[in-house]
Amino acid sequence: MTTVPDVTLNNGVRIPQLGLGVWQVDAGDVVDVVRTAIETGYRSIDTAAAYDNEEGVGEAIRASGVNRDELFVTSKLWNGDHGYDSALRAFDATMERLKLERLDLYLIHWPLPMHDRYVSTWKALERLYVEGRVRAIGVSNFQESHLQRLMDEGGIVPTVNQVELHPRLTQAALRGFHAEHKIATEAWSPLGQGKLLNEPTLTKLADATGRRRRR
Repeated sequence: MTTVPDVTLNNGVRIPQLGLGVWQVDAGDVVDVVRTAIETGYRSIDTAAAYDNEEGVGEAIRASGVNRDELFVTSKLWNGDHGYDSALRAFDATMERLKLERLDLYLIHWPLPMHDRYVSTWKALERLYVEGRVRAIGVSNFQESHLQRLMDEGGIVPTVNQVELHPRLTQAALRGFHAEHKIATEAWSPLGQGKLLNEPTLTKLADATGRRRRR
């Protein structure tokens, strides 16, 4: 695998620009999937409490033989765990499943503004960061208004907002907001969950750069 460049987050932590997400990977398959990815050269692995496969991700990391410091591991807090105390307990549960001493990136999976608890949840993540239990904290699926409120009422600007982003959903306004506030934009489903693999513009680019894998 070609060396993957890093992105420097607003707190100085570096994250590989390309990573493996294990959404929809069955718990019974995830160990082999993650081990193969690491053997191939992936160094960023993204899971979540809601994916129900954190245990396997942790097992694959331990079995990989790669130094833990060379890997960047992300997990996410699920919707039912919003709130300060609940978020702290959820993080402890995630770490128990992963069996890691420290997480590289912890995200709030969804803001759920109708419940109005994402600010208190964010303050719990800030505590985890200050205590050194996680190297960076961020969010997922947040919009500008949600991010602005975190910055107004919290003490730490999110390092990352992980959102659906691909050529048919460019999120231009949101990405502009991120750039203004030094929040890294991280894409989930950057190829539209595989629906864009045969998009003519993308296949031409892949052919021109020698990156197209033919079946």
